[in-house]
Amino acid sequence: MPLPRRPLLSSPACWLLLALSGCSSMAPAPVHKGETQVAPLTTRELVQSDVNRMATLGMRDNLDSLYRLLDKLYRRNPAEWRKTTAVSREAAIQQVRDAIDQRTPWPELKGQRDIAALSLALSPDFKGDRVAAFIYASADMLIVAHDNRTSFHLIDRLDAQHVYNAARNIESAVWLLASRRTPAGQPLLLADEISAQERNLSFEREFGKVIGRLDLLSEVLTEKYRRAVISYVQNLAGASFLQFLPVR
Repeated sequence: MPLPRRPLLSSPACWLLLALSGCSSMAPAPVHKGETQVAPLTTRELVQSDVNRMATLGMRDNLDSLYRLLDKLYRRNPAEWRKTTAVSREAAIQQVRDAIDQRTPWPELKGQRDIAALSLALSPDFKGDRVAAFIYASADMLIVAHDNRTSFHLIDRLDAQHVYNAARNIESAVWLLASRRTPAGQPLLLADEISAQERNLSFEREFGKVIGRLDLLSEVLTEKYRRAVISYVQNLAGASFLQFLPVR
């Protein structure tokens, strides 16, 4: 007489499969966080090396980061843009962007550029729109470190040390922004906030992106010239030792 067949659901493996299927049905759907962006191909790229293209994209992204910080700082410090003739925060942002894009001096910086402008913008005694002065001076310093260019081609040459120094300047500026006080004892600007109610480190993260891009570019530039020397030596060695030998 044949033994009764064991019910299928009594198998431990079946119970495990049912449990896993139940968990998968309860798992939240993946969150879509965007996609990588590909810029349209332009004729300008035909005269760009890989490093030129990387430097161009890095400069574009670094300026975009500064513009985001400009908006965020104005939101946290609305009294700053109200010191200007702008009728709104958006209008004040556009004025700063236009000055950076067109490389026109910022009036409140008294003709200072590069690190001198950055020092003035972070001076405790500065009376003007500190947000605009700080972001303008930071952008100007970055552009100067890139040989006064925002787009790069085969004939352009970037100095790896200058790019590296720009990263350190941003680090110093962020530290001064967080540690210095006005004569009244107030922070120069309200930025990151850590309290019992809120933990906002978005400013630090955005500045960190700028520093990371600059450091990576400086390393790539250093590697580029190092590899050029190695390739030259390899070619010399190949000319002497790696030639084909006659076989007849």
